[in-house]
Amino acid sequence: MKIFITGAAGFIGSRLARALLGRGDSVVGFDDFNDFYDPAIKRHNVAGLEKLGGDFRMVEGDMRLADDVNGAIGDGADVIVNLAARAGVRPSLEQPVLYTDTNVRGLVHILEAMRERGLKKLVHASSSSVYGGQEKVPFSETDNISKPWSPYAATKLSNEAMLYTWHHLYGIESHALRFFTVYGPGQRPDLAIMKFIRLLEEDKPLPFFGDGTTGRDYTYIDDIIQGVVASIDRVGGREIINLGGDEPVTLTEMVHTIEKVMGKQAKLDHKPVQPGDVPRTMADIGKAREMLGYEPKTSFAEGVAKQVEWWKTVNA
Repeated sequence: MKIFITGAAGFIGSRLARALLGRGDSVVGFDDFNDFYDPAIKRHNVAGLEKLGGDFRMVEGDMRLADDVNGAIGDGADVIVNLAARAGVRPSLEQPVLYTDTNVRGLVHILEAMRERGLKKLVHASSSSVYGGQEKVPFSETDNISKPWSPYAATKLSNEAMLYTWHHLYGIESHALRFFTVYGPGQRPDLAIMKFIRLLEEDKPLPFFGDGTTGRDYTYIDDIIQGVVASIDRVGGREIINLGGDEPVTLTEMVHTIEKVMGKQAKLDHKPVQPGDVPRTMADIGKAREMLGYEPKTSFAEGVAKQVEWWKTVNA
């Protein structure tokens, strides 16, 4: 198949492109290489993809510009995968306009490009953040999600509504995949596990928000990629699907796991809970199992060990 991937230079996007090229698909990547984190990391990701050979082409452009999106999509693709977004809860509190412009306008540009070309298949990266601070666990796709806690979450909720609208009006079929905290080798440097590994190695204090009881359903990158590839192959109708790790971990447990893997004791810089941070996430992945054959296989301890090993290798 020919697959068009936005955010293809990022953590998840570059790993997805690698998997698709490995099975013989044609991939067009699209990314703006913005400075949310070091663009050199994204350039390195793309260089790795180009070295693989295969039918891969990278296009640089901005999701916020319709001409950029249209030019990159060209004559079309069998499936479009939208992974590009301004990510993160805390930064979205500081830049809500940028987050709305990128995440909401960007998706509309993709949907309109699809409508104009008669393209029908879209896989979209949503987020567990849409569940807000609800107390019921595990989180199910049928839960009420009318109370997002951050601008980032609100943009992802808006995206899901737009997918429904373009399906209703124009027959565009989509899977909105609600990712639950993806980690592993190559993880973005601003995310907690990557940040904690680096700080612990440098003997610097770890920012520790709250009392340590907040929990996250961490999902190893290879498991996420398996779910996304299955979605690409089976996308149809208009579905919302959780992709989680099925193993919620508290902040305290996360720190202890990293300490154990690295053989070092962390110094904690205790801070209050941040606005917008939800107390816990936990995915009900029954629908993903049924529809996608999704089955996370990597335990949190195994995944952290692989991430630490990778980090030490690239920083040797």
